[in-house]
Amino acid sequence: MRETNVSTSRLSKKKRWIFHQKSFLSYLSVLALWYLASRLGWFESTILPPPTEVIKTLINLIVSGQLFADAGISIWRVLVGFTIAAIIGIGFGILTASSSRFKEYGSPLLEILRPIPPVAFVPIAILWFGIGNGPAYFLVSFAAFFPIYTNTLAGILSVSQIHYDAALCLGAKRRLLLMEVSLPASMPYLLAGLKTGLGTAWFVVIVAELVGAQSGLGYMIQLNRLTLQSEKVLAGMIAIGFLGFSMNKGMSFLQKRFIPWYAES
Repeated sequence: MRETNVSTSRLSKKKRWIFHQKSFLSYLSVLALWYLASRLGWFESTILPPPTEVIKTLINLIVSGQLFADAGISIWRVLVGFTIAAIIGIGFGILTASSSRFKEYGSPLLEILRPIPPVAFVPIAILWFGIGNGPAYFLVSFAAFFPIYTNTLAGILSVSQIHYDAALCLGAKRRLLLMEVSLPASMPYLLAGLKTGLGTAWFVVIVAELVGAQSGLGYMIQLNRLTLQSEKVLAGMIAIGFLGFSMNKGMSFLQKRFIPWYAES
């Protein structure tokens, strides 16, 4: 059994190494094609500057601290809006699953709001909250709420009645059923909703900063677009991609930490 586990672990490490190698080759291919296009003059430098210039600009933004300042503001807005969405989304998911009255009266309203793109709320969010953090908090919360809510609801509804019957036979009360049966059993759905909601939140905060803020990565991109500094625009886009990738990896780590049996399956 021990030898089997060791061989499985080695096979898993080999697969991860091959995956990282292929990922590196794909990044390298994009950079090579980008460099070739800039050298051959397929695009003007104001439209698509060479990768060497973008990397140099990215390093300068990091050294000067400007990138950290803008990224910190964007991350803070995402975390605040996402936290609000998680609290409300999980709460409403539990309430909808456990209350037939709320499901009857509350669900229709949520189903009307769900198809509306968060971007459509940008003008009214600026009207309500002005310029700054307020619109970003609202738009991020709205965008992240529905993936969290729907996955929480689906997770609780997916719990088998056998689990509830077994807990009731052991004398479990309503609160214990929720904390020890419903939530643990629905954890794969819940974390999937949080992961999707976080990705949506990161997308929406950039949109909010493009039009309704005077700071953050989205504002930095918009400002440099107006001054035709494409290298700074692309540097900001790379930073956004890296931060989004890091957040996604963080959520994947939480999935492996709290539901290892689901992550391995």
